[in-house]
Amino acid sequence: IRPVGYRALESLRLEKGYRAWGSDITPNDTPQEAGLGWAVKLRKNTDFLGRRALESISGGTPKKRFAGFTVEDCEIVLLGRETILRNNEPVGYLTSGGYGYTVGKNIGYGYVRNTDGVSDDFLTSGDYELVVAMERTPAKIHIEPLYDPAGARIRA
Repeated sequence: IRPVGYRALESLRLEKGYRAWGSDITPNDTPQEAGLGWAVKLRKNTDFLGRRALESISGGTPKKRFAGFTVEDCEIVLLGRETILRNNEPVGYLTSGGYGYTVGKNIGYGYVRNTDGVSDDFLTSGDYELVVAMERTPAKIHIEPLYDPAGARIRA
């Protein structure tokens, strides 16, 4: 264990796809929308605050989904609040962003919205751009974390 800076932790968090409370996840987001449905044990009979609300929407396709984005241009700085375009239509905005030093790319996270639901197919079938400083820049969507998506290193 040794002291590290906030920006180093932020970079590692973004690469691993960890959510930040208050920006990436808020009381307005369900675990399923945030990609954290695995953390909610609806199959067990344990009661918890919000259980009935989650059960009422369980099984349906969420109207928004948390996803990661990268841009190839190293000069582009992602901070959060950049507009996400899918097939030239605004579908959301980034909730956080920064540079991933391990993967060597700018990374942003945000919610993609669609009134008909956001499935994996919907996410991966679109062409994405981010509006950064009033300029459009091509972006690649990522559903899995950029670094160690299987979690093998953290379990080693």
